[in-house]
Amino acid sequence: MDQQQIRHIFTSKGLKVTPQRVLVYKILRSSHEHPTADFIIDEIRKEHPSIAKGTVYNILDTFIEKGLVSLVQTEKDRMRYDAFLEEHHHLFDLDSEKISDYYDDKLSGIIKEYFSNNTIPGFDIKNVKLQISGKYTKQRTNQ
Repeated sequence: MDQQQIRHIFTSKGLKVTPQRVLVYKILRSSHEHPTADFIIDEIRKEHPSIAKGTVYNILDTFIEKGLVSLVQTEKDRMRYDAFLEEHHHLFDLDSEKISDYYDDKLSGIIKEYFSNNTIPGFDIKNVKLQISGKYTKQRTNQ
């Protein structure tokens, strides 16, 4: 994703384009590992050692508020960030604690159909994402 695309995304969400925001967003978009805030901070500090943790956390909170990223919670309640907002689910590997995106249009369709016919009393559903926990039985070749 180039600088012009990021600029367009930010301005369409009413955000000022700052070097810190661009850097955090680039790290999020380049990682399919659903990074933690600590990982993002470590990556930034490789080139910008003086950036404050609070700055990164504020940027992440702003991105969530503006709908640029979503939170993914792991089995051990660690929060991770997902900048890929296309409809997908997650596979959580219990051994490595890695989260992988899982795209399945049929599964998504079944979930949508189910909740269009079945409501939860007193609850307005905005989005449903499954997190499927398990262990890989063989090396994955695609992601």
